[in-house]
Amino acid sequence: MARELPVPPHFDPDRIADIRRIDYERLAQDAARWARRHGLAPAADDRVRICLLAVDCQNTFCTPGFELFVPGAPDDCRRLCEFVYRNLGSLTEIVVTLDTHQALQIFHAAFLVDPAGRHPPPYTVVTVEDVLAGRWRAASTGEQEPLVRYVQALRAGGKYELTVWPYHAMLGGIGHALVSAVEEAFFFHAVARTARTRFEPKGSDPLTEHYSALRPEVGDRSTRPALADHLAGFDAVVVAGQAKSHCVAWTVADLLELEPALAPRLYLLEDCTSPVVVAGSVDYRDEADAAFRRFADCGAHVVRSSQPLDRWPGPLAAAT
Repeated sequence: MARELPVPPHFDPDRIADIRRIDYERLAQDAARWARRHGLAPAADDRVRICLLAVDCQNTFCTPGFELFVPGAPDDCRRLCEFVYRNLGSLTEIVVTLDTHQALQIFHAAFLVDPAGRHPPPYTVVTVEDVLAGRWRAASTGEQEPLVRYVQALRAGGKYELTVWPYHAMLGGIGHALVSAVEEAFFFHAVARTARTRFEPKGSDPLTEHYSALRPEVGDRSTRPALADHLAGFDAVVVAGQAKSHCVAWTVADLLELEPALAPRLYLLEDCTSPVVVAGSVDYRDEADAAFRRFADCGAHVVRSSQPLDRWPGPLAAAT
């Protein structure tokens, strides 16, 4: 693995929450100069291949004032950017997942009504009993049966029950975009290492949530996703992003189920992810911590972004 690098001067940690246009032309020139200055080789030449899996680092979750803001996410993003810059010469590829939604999806208020035709407020939990008793039903009569099947399948599968989320990650909207500073870091890596960033949209099926980047909550889970095979080909996979309790946890759980042999090569950046907490509504801190304990019991490594890679346990330490 390459040595740690300084954080380049263009990065301003105080602007993590700023939404701004990236000057790609200037940044590309800066990245090329940075690569020459520090002797960075193309990622294709890496002897130890490390992938960063960045889950849903989008404004909708990470920027204060946006729809489904996760407390702690701005600091998570700052630490993630610093991790990318310091380990620019070691990260072979960055895979970016993007939660991607439209208005009429099963977990948005417009999909559901009560007997008086009113839509549910955000963070309403819709149980099997609620649907069977008619407390909540599909606004479109043609989607009532899919709603019944969905809430029943969630419970049968041990999933979170249906939650009415605020409209979020709306395709084409500014909330769907990556946090500007994170986008900047990923673009800088792509140019400096001559390595294409891989983008993985998820969540377009209107009749299921899609917390995991690999499979939907309900639906066809039998087909092996190409992303699982792709990640299995790395010597190490480092996971960060939002939210620890939902999309990060479900992605890691699916990855370990689909590719259990990856566990000792899986690194979870505990200081670059936070759980969903909404005062007075929901608090998933306990569920998030329990998930990370399960992953550690399976052999994954829970690490911090500030630790040098050669001090991480497992195969990365052995590789140096």
